Amino acid sequence: MRALIQRVLEAKVVVDGQTTGEIEKGLLVFLGLGKEDSLETGRKLIDKILKYRVFDDENGKMGWNVSQAKGGILLVSQFTLMAQTQKGLRPDFGPAMPPHDAKALYEQLVEYAQQQFENIQTGIFAADMKVHLINDGPVTFQLEIE
Repeated sequence: MRALIQRVLEAKVVVDGQTTGEIEKGLLVFLGLGKEDSLETGRKLIDKILKYRVFDDENGKMGWNVSQAKGGILLVSQFTLMAQTQKGLRPDFGPAMPPHDAKALYEQLVEYAQQQFENIQTGIFAADMKVHLINDGPVTFQLEIE
């Protein structure tokens, strides 16, 4: 399981001209699910994202997590994060979880995240999403849980 997190000043997801999720300051989280991933693994990753200190504290250091920074989280499914890219000139999506299973797990992870943190917004699983963001920094990290 992989997450690409970006500290943003604002972010939103638009599907068919309609905004499905939108935050101001916070984290845009692209989430990739692999074949071997589970709800337990996902909960660990969500917990890490919630605690990850990437916001400036009172000393201007990355000392605060999203809650301390009074931010939101925009959680977007993105199977392309699971692609193998080491060989050739075309990504191999073989490691990605099949769509039916991934949708079920993604929905469980969204529910878990909403139980842990009040400001969770989302995209729509497997939709053609247009993601708009203003990256703050830029600050971007890839997190993995195995």
